[in-house]
Amino acid sequence: CFSQGAAVITSARTYADFTTQATFEIKKCDVFKLDEGPATQVVLTRDEGLQYYRTMQTMRRMELKADQLYKQKIIRGFCHLYDGQEACAVGIEASINLSDHLITAYRAHGYTYTRGGTVKEIMAELTGRRGGIAKGKGGSMHMYCKHFYGGNGIVGAQVPLGAGVALACKYQGNNELCVCLYGDGAANQGQIFETYNMAALWKLPVIFICENNRYGMGTSVERAAASTDYFKRGEFIPGLRVDGMDVLCVREATRFAADHCRSGKGPILMELQTYRYHGHSMSDPGVSYRTREEIQEVRSKSDPISMLKDRMLSNNMASVEELKEIDVEVRKEIEDAAQFATTDPEPPLEELCNHIFCDMPSLEVRGTNPWAKLKSVS
Repeated sequence: CFSQGAAVITSARTYADFTTQATFEIKKCDVFKLDEGPATQVVLTRDEGLQYYRTMQTMRRMELKADQLYKQKIIRGFCHLYDGQEACAVGIEASINLSDHLITAYRAHGYTYTRGGTVKEIMAELTGRRGGIAKGKGGSMHMYCKHFYGGNGIVGAQVPLGAGVALACKYQGNNELCVCLYGDGAANQGQIFETYNMAALWKLPVIFICENNRYGMGTSVERAAASTDYFKRGEFIPGLRVDGMDVLCVREATRFAADHCRSGKGPILMELQTYRYHGHSMSDPGVSYRTREEIQEVRSKSDPISMLKDRMLSNNMASVEELKEIDVEVRKEIEDAAQFATTDPEPPLEELCNHIFCDMPSLEVRGTNPWAKLKSVS
């Protein structure tokens, strides 16, 4: 009893010894059509650091577990993993509000989590179970929650939808904005340029974010785009190019972009230079168009979780034991979620057509032939 009490006292004392906040010098953003860019001197508090660390670690572990379940054929179909890009989602969320809006492409597990979905709901959606965030009917690419308009399976199609959400924000005058994400692979889509035009004309509060992970499927950016300066491709829209592997860089750039939008200046473009560790999807081993050494080099030199961890440890903002404790808690959360995702029942067939409409009396839906009748309940 005594030794346990003593241990509690020492741990309380060591917590008191930690630096509560520190200032960091971050990489300067490249800017386009802007007089000044985001701050390069930023303050990180210990609590923020621990929160970012836990969120990124949860996302990383969740994706690694999804990889495992996919290889066991428990998760089937399309599955695009986000590991390596965690600093993008966490940095963006740190500078916007949960009442703001966000829409992305099909690499959406991380954003579903940061927008308020639980690991349990995400894992169960991946395995197509009743407790999934879309009731097991959406799968990897189609997850939604409040103010999150999902993963979208059609390349680039979420960009005009995001501008529509921003138009609603402007129309309602509620000082909210929409973050609209797409990849370098979608950056040459015509609908994106049409959307830039409308957003600029109507001064919509939208942050267009190109998550440039260097490869659109198996094609490197240099082979796909005549100009790889994605942040300049809004032409008449100001842009920022940001180190997407540093959570603090992303956070500051997003804060800058959000202020720009909320002050009524219209849209702004951000290019986050990031990297995915997995292949494009689970059907892509990811090593036929890039070398294992390249992936290893990014992992060893600019991993977003390791970078944050090193900063916190070298500035006495946390202890190795404390971060290990978070890792253990995260692993347990993921294991419990995976257990749920593999034991929860699949939705019954009679629920197949539910929720086609919102607030409508139930209606009959034709099945695969004129004699198969299904019911749809709102």
